[in-house]
Amino acid sequence: MDKSKIRELRKHLTETERALWKHLRLRQFRGYKFRRQQPIGKYIVDFACLEKRLIIEVDGGQHSEQTAYDLERDTWLESQGFSVLRFWNNQVLNEIEAVKEVILDTLTRQPLPPTLILPRKGGGNK
Repeated sequence: MDKSKIRELRKHLTETERALWKHLRLRQFRGYKFRRQQPIGKYIVDFACLEKRLIIEVDGGQHSEQTAYDLERDTWLESQGFSVLRFWNNQVLNEIEAVKEVILDTLTRQPLPPTLILPRKGGGNK
C-alpha cells in the first residue's frame, strides 16, 4: 500500500469525513481509538476501530454507482472479522447524533453468550 497516497487521503478529508472525525478522534468517542484512512488488506477504509473490528464508511452520491464494488469490499472486510457501517453524507452532516448512536450501539453490543441446552427432565437414557 502506497504510504504517500494514505498520507494524502488523511490530509484531504472531505467535509463530511472531517465532521465525523471531529467526534471520533483522540479517543473522544467513549475511549475507543479510531484511525482514519486506514489500510486493511488491499482497501483503504474511511475510519476503523481495530480494537472492536469496526469499519465506518461515509458515502457520497458517487457511491450509488459503486454498489457492486462496495458489496465486494464489505464482503471481504466481513470475512476478515470486521463489521461495516455505512452512512450517507447527509446523515453525517444533518443527523450526527443519530449516527453517533448507531456507532455507539455497534461498539458496545456484546456478543450473545452460547446457549446452553439442557436435556429435558426424564428424557435421558437410563
